[in-house]
Amino acid sequence: MSKLKVFILLLLAFVVSCSKKEDKSPSYHKGDMTILTDESFKSVTEALADGYMINYPETKIKVVTKKEDLGFLDLLNDKARIIVMSKELSAEEVKAYEKQADLKFLPAKFAADAVVFVVPKSSPKTSITMEEISEGMQSDKKNFIFDGANSSNLNFVAQKLKKLPKDLKYSIIPGNKNVIEELNKYPDKIGVVGLNTISRPYDKNAEKLRELIKILPVESKGKLFSPDFEGLREMKYPFTRVLYFLTNEGNFNIASGFIRYSCTQLGQIIVQKEGLQPYNIYRREVQMR
Repeated sequence: MSKLKVFILLLLAFVVSCSKKEDKSPSYHKGDMTILTDESFKSVTEALADGYMINYPETKIKVVTKKEDLGFLDLLNDKARIIVMSKELSAEEVKAYEKQADLKFLPAKFAADAVVFVVPKSSPKTSITMEEISEGMQSDKKNFIFDGANSSNLNFVAQKLKKLPKDLKYSIIPGNKNVIEELNKYPDKIGVVGLNTISRPYDKNAEKLRELIKILPVESKGKLFSPDFEGLREMKYPFTRVLYFLTNEGNFNIASGFIRYSCTQLGQIIVQKEGLQPYNIYRREVQMR
């Protein structure tokens, strides 16, 4: 065999080897990823994942529901690459994240959601006060029904009341959807669910759930506030919460690509179609000449 042929064969082997390495290398536009999210944020997370996979067909994103606190622990223990959060982390939690992930704590905020208080349509109750919520969460009657311990809804209400979840008293029906569907069995109690469970405007399942309940405006300092677009956009509704992504991925791979997509205009349009308030608002500017 001539030296030229040997050289060509070696060159081809080198090219094939490099191609294989490139195929296996991580990238934002191909590969598999699992996102952990509290059930309360599942709808918007799935919608964003679907949008990303349409834009990048070589990616496969799986959305798995897990209680907020447990998802955060999985991220710290490197059992998850990306999670959706709403609660404000304590200084100790931020320190643990920065140590374990070896990254600065930079939450990627993408939507304004809310915790809402709901009653059956037949209930005579039309609103609820901050005082009622505070007193009710410390009453042995346990009149407030949450979707579970370690959930985002409970965490957020506890933070708003400046309490620890373990110090509050409440009832549990697992799952936001189940809380709504079974609420009519407990006419004297109030369900506490995530807005995103029922916010998708034209989704049939969300419509059915909305038909079962009414959302109670919250009275604070003599004024009523509702979790509508205005209440969320201006953060006037007392239980407005900001959803954000947290990742332990240091390079610009699929998790970082997904976060960037969700926070740019395409992702924010999806957030709005979910019935939530986009965190990053894009204004249309018209220049007159």
